[in-house]
Amino acid sequence: MSAGTYLVKGSDPSLRDRVVDELVAELLGDDDRSLALEEIVIPGRAGPGDESDAPVGAEGRDAAVAALLNAAGSPPFMTAHRVVVARDVGALTAGDVDGIVRYLEDPLDTTILVFVAGGGTIPAALSKQLKAVRAQERAPESEKTDKVLIGAAHDAGLLLSPDAAKLISSHLGEDAGRVAALVEVLAAAYAPDVLLGVDDVTPYLGEAGAVPSYLLTNAIEEGDPAVALETLHRLLTVSSAQQPKPMHPLQVMGLLNGYYRRILRLDDPSVRSGADAVVALGGKVKEYPARKALTQARALGAGGIRQAFDALFQADLDLKGARGIPEQAVMEVLVVRLTRLAARSGSGSGGRRR
Repeated sequence: MSAGTYLVKGSDPSLRDRVVDELVAELLGDDDRSLALEEIVIPGRAGPGDESDAPVGAEGRDAAVAALLNAAGSPPFMTAHRVVVARDVGALTAGDVDGIVRYLEDPLDTTILVFVAGGGTIPAALSKQLKAVRAQERAPESEKTDKVLIGAAHDAGLLLSPDAAKLISSHLGEDAGRVAALVEVLAAAYAPDVLLGVDDVTPYLGEAGAVPSYLLTNAIEEGDPAVALETLHRLLTVSSAQQPKPMHPLQVMGLLNGYYRRILRLDDPSVRSGADAVVALGGKVKEYPARKALTQARALGAGGIRQAFDALFQADLDLKGARGIPEQAVMEVLVVRLTRLAARSGSGSGGRRR
């Protein structure tokens, strides 16, 4: 095995950490972990309630970089190589990486450096140097919950019915990092080769995961108030690796205002196709969402679009305290109104005749 440099990518910390664990095990081989492995976490800024005695901010980054360079520049002791893992390198600033870049220009041939993304965007100078030294990149095979579930269930020998798999994926949303733990629990709870259905997996699902914001407008388009409200609640209350904080009601308002502004721009007889819609929207969207917006514009018509904006206007006033209604209630009323409007227009499944 030759020494080298690696970069582990991925937006989900749990999935990314599993890749790091597998890579470190591969790199260590038969070497003693306690002698050959050095792990360093680049600290970010102190958050509210952070009572750790470890240095943070510039002081903490300086200490972490010094430890990283010391470990990388030290020969191994009683092992063939030294493996140095630097986590959350995105927390580094442009001024922190000069020493690391210089080290990479002439690295110790017995040191294997593993840089792990996280904490922010990796400084440009370090990214450029990693490309220059041809750092090998590793990442999760997928961060899509349904695909992660398929792989984890296969590896565990867990049999899931299509409905059960769909329920798990929908419930976890964007929290693909929770899949492995759930699969382990299910594998421990049931005998091998037992086909698990919805009723079997439901008690083990735990809290609902975060969902992408576009699912809210999808549910509104379908005219399904129950699904739309569930999606709204998840946006307002659940966080994820991709979105550390739940959305604020004003953020959801911005999302909905942008959605209906696109529909308004397409309420024009001269816009007749998906390609026309892309042009009308400034060429900044792909044809599929542009075509969907055009379909909504046609279904709602000028009257329906006006009613949607009336509902948005009233909700905006209420969020600013016009009637003293709680923010969540304001958003719930708005979403139900918009969903029923779509259902009445016949644009969604709720408005289609059976």
